[in-house]
Amino acid sequence: MMTEKFGSGLGRRDLLKFTALAGAAAAGAAAVGIRPTLADEDLPLKGKRIGISAAGTDHFFDLQAYNAQIEEVKRLGGEPIAVDAGRNDGKLVSQLQTLIGQNPDAIVQLLGTLTVIDPWLKKAGDAGIPVLTIDVGSTYSLNNSTSDNWGLGKDLALQLVSDIGGEGKIVVFNGFYGVTPCAIRYDQLVNVVKYFPKVEIIKPELRDVIPNTVQDAFTQVTAILNRYPNKGSIKAIWSAWDVPQLGATQALVAAGRTEIKTYGVDGSPEVLQLVADPKSPAAADVAQQPAELGRTAIRNVARLLSGEKLPHETYVPALLANKANVGEVTKKLGIG
Repeated sequence: MMTEKFGSGLGRRDLLKFTALAGAAAAGAAAVGIRPTLADEDLPLKGKRIGISAAGTDHFFDLQAYNAQIEEVKRLGGEPIAVDAGRNDGKLVSQLQTLIGQNPDAIVQLLGTLTVIDPWLKKAGDAGIPVLTIDVGSTYSLNNSTSDNWGLGKDLALQLVSDIGGEGKIVVFNGFYGVTPCAIRYDQLVNVVKYFPKVEIIKPELRDVIPNTVQDAFTQVTAILNRYPNKGSIKAIWSAWDVPQLGATQALVAAGRTEIKTYGVDGSPEVLQLVADPKSPAAADVAQQPAELGRTAIRNVARLLSGEKLPHETYVPALLANKANVGEVTKKLGIG
């Protein structure tokens, strides 16, 4: 089916169809995000202490989701106990231990590698503390607030394949496969690409890092451009989030290789600005809504503590921004 739709003569009609379907699903999900005005006596978290644990807040997405959780707990009458591990796994474990010892009414974990955090999310649950997550596919989470990473991963991959005409070599950053959303997005890229035999992922794949993500991506892309010096030898660069995309885009501009297109996920303002620049190689970025994800997670805590049964996952819409629609997307996000 994929080969019929996106074979040698890729048309925009099919891509638009996929985007329209994703948009329809997003519109339905958006209805869940209605925020009612509550009287003081009706505040659903009044007197509740809510632990908020973040793997780090150095990225636009992380900081927006973290701050929104704190604000929403306060808005709903609760007391936030917020900790930021600063991308240090040892500190993350220590802070989770401390949170469990403080026996809050619930804990929300924002991001993190499953092998690091799962044992401690289990310990929290065993101690009778409800655990919810944001962008963490843990079996110990009662509810995970997330974007539809299957849908956005597929849409971004289809955009990439369409833009390069269904053929050519692509560079892929794959450094965080242990982080659930990154793994899903990568798998969706591979699932789409396998139907296009003329599209080839260059091996070995690049590994993005934290910290110094932009600088490291710049260095790695500069090195691979030296391996493939001819224009047309590389068609695109993909990353599961958009900070590596920023470094890759800068490297392409510095090398005069702006014929290569870059793709990423998150909707960081600086990357969306590059997508909006017609001369920039940044071709598309899926913009998530991190503040809404944070608020959604806390509202789900309130629902849970009020006795409501939650689905395993709650999806918040994401928007695919490309050269044609980036102005509209940034306006919707309130950052344009």
